[in-house]
Amino acid sequence: MTPEQVDATFAALAHPVRRRVLDLLSGRPGMIVGAVASHFDISRIAVMKHLATLEDAELVLSEKVGRERRLYMNPMPIQQIYDRWTNQLSGFWASRMADIKESVERRSEEKKHA
Repeated sequence: MTPEQVDATFAALAHPVRRRVLDLLSGRPGMIVGAVASHFDISRIAVMKHLATLEDAELVLSEKVGRERRLYMNPMPIQQIYDRWTNQLSGFWASRMADIKESVERRSEEKKHA
C-alpha cells in the first residue's frame, strides 16, 4: 500500500457520512445508490460525491447491473492499514511486555529472599 493509498483511506474515513455508508454496505452488500441515499438527509448528489471518494480510496466497489449500480464495501484497505501497524508494533510491544514480566518476576523473587 503506497503512502498515497493510506492517505486516501484515512481521508475517506474522516467523514461521518462516508463511515455510515460503509456501515450500511457492510450490512447490506449490493445496495443501489438510491437506496444508500435514502438513509441520509443530504441530496443524492452529495451522497454520490461521498461514494466517489470511497471508490477512489477503494473502500467501495461497484458493479453495473443493467441500469443499476450495485455497491459493495471493500474492507481490504482497512485491513492493510491494520496489518501494517500491528505487525510493526506488535514486535516492539511483545518485547516490552516480556521485559516488564521479567522485571516483575525478578522483584517478586527478591522479595521472597529478603
